[in-house]
Amino acid sequence: MTHLRAVPGGPTGPRDPSTPPRSGSASSVRVEAPGKVNLFLSAGAPGPDGYHPLTTVFQAVRLIETVTARRQSAQDHGTVTLTLEEPNDAVPTDASNLAVRAAELLAEATDVNEGVDLLLRKRVPVAGGMAGGSADAAATLVACNALWGTNLTLPELSALAARLGADVPFSLTGATAVGSGRGDLVTPIMTRGSYHWVFALAEEGLSTPAVFRHFDELSASGPTDPAVRDVPEALTAALRAGDARALAACLHNDLQAAALDLRPELARVIAVAEEAGALRAIVSGSGPTIAALVEDPGSAQRVSRALTASGLVADVLRADAPVAGARVVG
Repeated sequence: MTHLRAVPGGPTGPRDPSTPPRSGSASSVRVEAPGKVNLFLSAGAPGPDGYHPLTTVFQAVRLIETVTARRQSAQDHGTVTLTLEEPNDAVPTDASNLAVRAAELLAEATDVNEGVDLLLRKRVPVAGGMAGGSADAAATLVACNALWGTNLTLPELSALAARLGADVPFSLTGATAVGSGRGDLVTPIMTRGSYHWVFALAEEGLSTPAVFRHFDELSASGPTDPAVRDVPEALTAALRAGDARALAACLHNDLQAAALDLRPELARVIAVAEEAGALRAIVSGSGPTIAALVEDPGSAQRVSRALTASGLVADVLRADAPVAGARVVG
């Protein structure tokens, strides 16, 4: 277990040690937050700040991260600790973990002096382009907000979430939404029905910055800089109608070419999924996870079996969507 002093300073200035801590009534708070799939992702050329403007459509899927925030003993007061329920070498437990950073940021922004012990249960693939770390951060914000009695509103939590990462605000709201700006400006979309997904996981993750860098390299060979496109009306119409086949025809990811160029074997995974009956399969976010939209649970089973038998993937997960964002469950 790693012990970290909550970071002082920032826009609110140093916290006064004499300020009495605020506390909710619970000794622990458990929060669930979902992973996501990008139904549509359009990226422009990076701006002067190095960030790419995005238009994306997020959908929250039933692959759930769980964060339990626990009140500390007196001797640990003022620290943030993180423990994984199932140890994973690919997941840091120090200050680089988004969940730790989320707790520290909330404490800093609200002048809270007490710390927290975080227990994390992961179910979203690590470094798979499905925002598992963002879900952890969103869950931590909600859990600590309740544990510490800071009573920030959803818009206030969303403003903090945007400082942690572009996908974190969506992890708070869940369901289906358009993300603009860096992806952090979230507008809900009306949808109908439920959608069924099969996710093919790779043995090794892909670095999101590396995929964006390669996207820039590929774009540089084109006649013009890439431009951000609006969400197609056909896609929003398919969601309103609950039409999975129509939605499949609209799935799009500007980062897919870069991800496939870095990992050519992913093209075969897409082919296996579609040959087995998926309506459409695409790279999820920056990859390397492949997201296959299927028509029903029976199709999900067939596609899952084919992917598993192919020997091309590390694991296969199934999930329905959309689901709610970060919420207190205990």
